[in-house]
Amino acid sequence: MSADYELIIVGGGPAGLTAGIYAARARLSTLLIDRGIPGGQIVNAELVENYPGFPEGISGAELGQLMEKQAAKYGLETAMADVGAIVIEDGVKVVETSEARYTARAVVIAGGSEYSKLGVPGEEELRGRGVSYCATCDGAFFRDQVIAVVGGGNVALNDAVFLTRFASRVFVIHRRDELRATKILQERAFAEPRIDFRWNSIVTSIEGDGQVQEAKLRNVKTGEESKLEVSGVFIAVGFSPNSGYLEQLLSLAPGGFVKVNDQMETEVPGVYAAGDIRAGSPRQVSSAVGDGATAAIAAERYLSST
Repeated sequence: MSADYELIIVGGGPAGLTAGIYAARARLSTLLIDRGIPGGQIVNAELVENYPGFPEGISGAELGQLMEKQAAKYGLETAMADVGAIVIEDGVKVVETSEARYTARAVVIAGGSEYSKLGVPGEEELRGRGVSYCATCDGAFFRDQVIAVVGGGNVALNDAVFLTRFASRVFVIHRRDELRATKILQERAFAEPRIDFRWNSIVTSIEGDGQVQEAKLRNVKTGEESKLEVSGVFIAVGFSPNSGYLEQLLSLAPGGFVKVNDQMETEVPGVYAAGDIRAGSPRQVSSAVGDGATAAIAAERYLSST
């Protein structure tokens, strides 16, 4: 069975676009499929200050556009569609989408993950206006302000401790009376005088006139309602990888993330994963870029040897 392309990349975030740049420069016939605006989650960041080469920072949207422009410069072909499945027929990878059916000899899966949301009033409306899902991206904007972190796991406590570098006070809101984070992270958080805990509490709404001003809470045991006057709410209740369509192709790690080795190879020859969707990803732009480059180089070697 012949293939339409040598390589198909699923996902147009930093990992996918970097893989596209490397593949296009290697003169591989390559198609990148994405369901939305190129750039992935990074486009939601108002300012990216920790990506090398931009000492004054750069907006996430602009960084995504520059990556897309660079990939297009080398001739990367793109298509906008939702991927519904990837199957293998006669050794060829078949990518089934909402628009068409594409085939390739190799595939890089870089569909990323989505931050799990609270689903409360005000969350979506105030996203980017005090509601954030990335402490390392946005923490510096809250210098000397009072903020809240929602969650009780490792990410939440890491975020809370990190945010004390900027904020005057950090409230950790957790729906239980004990944390799920590792003991050493708990010790660090409990030892930090600027961190306060609101136990057995959930956020019922986030309020503000164009900017976060308060979070309304409810105690899950007593039903008592209260509010916190805060300038920011950092939501750290987990991640949901965009991997549901891969369950028939790969055995996924806990949480649905894709298992890879250090060459971004999955258990299926010719199938790679890069960026936030892979197990163990630190979920940073710079690491996603490295993953994308590694996956494309590995795919090129695979294609030249088969």
